[in-house]
Amino acid sequence: MRVIRDTAAMQALAIERRSKGVNTALVPTMGALHEGHLSLIRLAHEHGDEVDVTIFVNPTQFGPGEDLSRYPRTLERDLELCRKEGVATVFCPNDGEVYAADHSTQISETSLSSGLCGAYRPGHFDGVVTVVAKLFNIMLPTAAVFGRKDFQQARAIQRMVRDLNFPVRIVLAPIVREPDGLAMSSRNRYLSEAEREQALSISRALKAAETEVAGGSENAEVLQRAAEAAITAAGLEVQYVACVDADTLEPVARVGRQVVLAVAALVGNTRLIDNVVLQPSAS
Repeated sequence: MRVIRDTAAMQALAIERRSKGVNTALVPTMGALHEGHLSLIRLAHEHGDEVDVTIFVNPTQFGPGEDLSRYPRTLERDLELCRKEGVATVFCPNDGEVYAADHSTQISETSLSSGLCGAYRPGHFDGVVTVVAKLFNIMLPTAAVFGRKDFQQARAIQRMVRDLNFPVRIVLAPIVREPDGLAMSSRNRYLSEAEREQALSISRALKAAETEVAGGSENAEVLQRAAEAAITAAGLEVQYVACVDADTLEPVARVGRQVVLAVAALVGNTRLIDNVVLQPSAS
């Protein structure tokens, strides 16, 4: 497995592989890898001759007061996990390899990024789509794999790829959960035992909504209120509970087609997100 920290060296390798007809599948990460990330790597093996992983804690997607400085960094462990999963190349640059000191160009996605997390994290998705565009230009992947837990992020990246004509196929992977239902996240390690128990209210509320829809419920407001009440009752600070169209991320009044019920909530000082795709019951 190659471990590359230099942008020019990585890009030269990417150009060489492309010239030889080698198709690569990319899994962009911020490190602190867990089983959810590993599931993305395994899926990536189905979409490329070689699988690449990037490990980069992207500073431009963190706002003031967010957890950039304490975001978990476990590079040696991450590299060992990548070796075990048959990764061909890991690109793990420092900030200066990705952003020039006087960098002054960024990308903005202005439609899908405006609601949900975008309303609470101004500038976050500009940082996300910018760094993903840069990584695509450095790594030159044929396909890139992202998880559905960050549903809004995945949709914003899909829109960027479409609008800017990146020759990259975006593959979305299912959410991976702990045995108790908690969506896997690098931030879960921040949680105390008591906070973790509180956090389970999110996945339980989403599961309850899924059950309601399977039973014929279609009223989005009723579903949202029930989920928010359950999460709040567990002691979490809810930022949003929203039923949105799975394609446009616009709010919906009823589950008449595929929608996403998305949640963001604070458990102590830790912000967690989760979602479920709701399918209307067959008539």
